[in-house]
This record gives sequence, structure tokens and C-alpha cells, in this order.
Amino acid sequence: MKNFLLIVLGLLQCVIAVQAIEQTQAVPINAERLQEVVPFAVKGTVQTFTKTVHGGVQHVLIKSADNASQIKLIQAYLLKRAEQYKAGDYSVTERLHGVEIPGLSQLKKAKADDIKVEYQALDNGGQIHFSSEYPLFVQALHEWFDAQAAAHGNAEIPEHSRHHSSSAE
Repeated sequence: MKNFLLIVLGLLQCVIAVQAIEQTQAVPINAERLQEVVPFAVKGTVQTFTKTVHGGVQHVLIKSADNASQIKLIQAYLLKRAEQYKAGDYSVTERLHGVEIPGLSQLKKAKADDIKVEYQALDNGGQIHFSSEYPLFVQALHEWFDAQAAAHGNAEIPEHSRHHSSSAE
């Protein structure tokens, strides 16, 4: 009887683990679908979602640094997104990924000061930094970042991970 109970508990843990993994997987976003939402040339960019201790950083970087017009489009787009996120507006994420993307329902419950959203222009694109001091929202940001990284692909940027590894972030 004791062995039977252990087997049942083991199977239950496996089922729970599989469900958790399935919930964090997102449908990949193809470039054409993304291009319908963004004003810049998607195929000429690298987009990353990097989790940090208190949230995460989304980067959109141009592959060809001499394309000033595309860099300006990226920067304008990310600035607009950051302003929307600060206001609790995640409608673009919903249009691309659906309302069931992991972490989104919790992020939408945040009050104005619960999640800090900061836009920064970069020489080759831009970034949005998300952070919270509340574990509930940090977890939601991490789930949201995992799902977006899975959906968009998450290219490796040389020496990038070192940039966000500080626990003081």
C-alpha cells in the first residue's frame, strides 16, 4: 500500500510539472504577424527578453548599425510601448500572444507604482527595463518574459548576460 501511494504521488507530480511547462510555452510569432504590429523592419532586428533579479529587460536591436531610420523607428516604438506598459496597457501583447500568455493577467492587476517601466534609447536600438519590489509581480514578469522569449525566439547577444547579472539591479 505504501509503494502504491508513492507511485501515485510521483505520477501526480509529473502531471503537475508537465502542465506548468505547457503553460509557459507560447506559440512562436512569425515575422509577418509581428510586422503587422511594429513599424520597423522585423527581419533586420534582434529582439531579446532577459530576466533579471527584479524583472527583466526587453531589447530590440538593429542588425545593421548604419540604418539610422530603422533605429529611430525602433526607439519610437519602444518608447510608446513603455508608456503603455506604465499605464497598465498590455493590448499589443494580447494582440500578438492572446490573453492567456503566462504572467499577463497578474501584470494587468498591478497598480501604477507596483511595476517600474523604464525606456532607454541605445545606439543600435532600445530597451525597456521592467522591475518590481513585489515578488508576485517579479514572478509574473518572469513568466511573461519566458513566454515572449519562447514565442519571439531569444537570440544571444554577445556579452549581454553579463550586463544584467548584478543582484543590485
